[in-house]
Amino acid sequence: MSYYLKKHWKISSLVCLLQITTWGLQAGVQLLLMATLDAAIALDFHKFIFWSLLNLGGWGIYMLLCALLGHFQAQAVRTLNNAVRKDICYTLLVSPMAYHSQDTGAYLSWLTADIKQLEKLAWNPFFDCVGRIAHAIWCVIVLATLHWTLLVASLISAVVMWSLPKVFENHMHKLGADCTAQQADAVAKMKDMLSGYDVLRSFGAGKRFLRQGQAVSDDMERPSARMDSHRAATESVVGMASVTIQALSDVLIVALAFRQKIKLAVLMGGSNLIAGVTNGLSMAADLRLSMAASKPYFEKITAHASEQFELPANVAIPVEKCITLENISFSYGEKQVLDHASMHFDVGGKYAIVGPSGCGKSTVLKLLLGWLPEYSGQIAFDGQDAKTIPTEAITSQISYIEQNVFLFNTTIRDNITLGDKFSGEEMEKAIRGSALDGDLQTMPLGLDTPVGENGSNLSGGQKQRVAIARALIHHRSILLVDEGTSALDQKNADIVEKSLLADPDLTLILVSHHLTKARKTQFTKVYEMDNVASNAYGAP
Repeated sequence: MSYYLKKHWKISSLVCLLQITTWGLQAGVQLLLMATLDAAIALDFHKFIFWSLLNLGGWGIYMLLCALLGHFQAQAVRTLNNAVRKDICYTLLVSPMAYHSQDTGAYLSWLTADIKQLEKLAWNPFFDCVGRIAHAIWCVIVLATLHWTLLVASLISAVVMWSLPKVFENHMHKLGADCTAQQADAVAKMKDMLSGYDVLRSFGAGKRFLRQGQAVSDDMERPSARMDSHRAATESVVGMASVTIQALSDVLIVALAFRQKIKLAVLMGGSNLIAGVTNGLSMAADLRLSMAASKPYFEKITAHASEQFELPANVAIPVEKCITLENISFSYGEKQVLDHASMHFDVGGKYAIVGPSGCGKSTVLKLLLGWLPEYSGQIAFDGQDAKTIPTEAITSQISYIEQNVFLFNTTIRDNITLGDKFSGEEMEKAIRGSALDGDLQTMPLGLDTPVGENGSNLSGGQKQRVAIARALIHHRSILLVDEGTSALDQKNADIVEKSLLADPDLTLILVSHHLTKARKTQFTKVYEMDNVASNAYGAP
């Protein structure tokens, strides 16, 4: 939390200054109120009018400062939220292995629900806490000018109200950690429920959709309600301590007034000032508990983006000879999918991995990408252990095309270039090599055709052709294709495969359920995977 406040110290300091000034003015207004009442008690009408007008002016300035405070605090919260989101994205970007260990619903929760929780538990409580503490200090200063015993009483109340919340901080921190974990799990369930909408509708299971929606909704609300309930109980304990201290302070003020140590008008203003100390620190204590509950949300962020958002340099380690997998074993939980598997891929070679569903074909590609680090055996690039090579250095050479292609909700052109600049010749070559040229001729906007959310405006085959064009234009030397031509008709599939197989500089590793004998002969080698028990490999 302190990292972001320091990083954006200008706007944070401005808000803190406004909090201090605003609450200081409110404490000062109490002196004007006492002067007004003193004039009224003395039946001095002119002084009464004078102090009343000053009192009214003081409140006017106070309200103006409140408006300014509200504006700049909102801007500060916006800036801090954006900074946290940036670092969450950066954390995911520099930790690709960690990213693939969770469902995207968990990360969606980070970027939405977690940010709102930080706004509620961290940013606003911090700025408000500064204001409440400032108010208490201003009130102490004003009380010190009235009588030394009031100063002593206010200091005692300050110590009590500031120390009491420490008893509850660890408990609130644990509740905050539980809340963030449970809400992330609930968002993942919500995503799963929405993804299965068509399945449930088509099988007439609408009631299940409603039941799941209600259950997931309660899963999302329950942890937050539990945390709020515990915080309310804690605040009640702290509040009772505040009320007790204020009552004792009122007794002290009355006793001083009866003994004529202070003016009678102090009865009202002094009581308000004492309340400012106790209530201010009581509120500050509650806000500290909120900030304690926010810590788990910050603990998820393990990397901070620089001002220029510079990623680790994608310095490629050129693969000049071969890629090898030796005695690779891998399991998803208790399910073993690879058992001492070995493969060898020469640079420029064309390879196919064939086998039934669940035999580990796609797992091999994900291991090469560095997405699944918990394997035994060795993966090596030109003899260098992959675990000693930065993931960025590997992925800068590899392009991965999977069966379920993802497209950004922009144009075909942007999905191919990803914002980079390419010549017309390069674009034409990529379009021709991916067999996308025929599709573009039927689209009035051509390359500038919007693809829709996740490519909803395109067919499955068109999406795969866009993905292949993207891989070709970025000149990746190693292409991993996971059923990447499955949605194409045979004519276009043959065009695409012919283009990929003809490129002498391209190392192609293609995964497929089945290859005909004629197609097998086009590959340098075909690895045929059996069931999980043996994972036997053979070559034609």
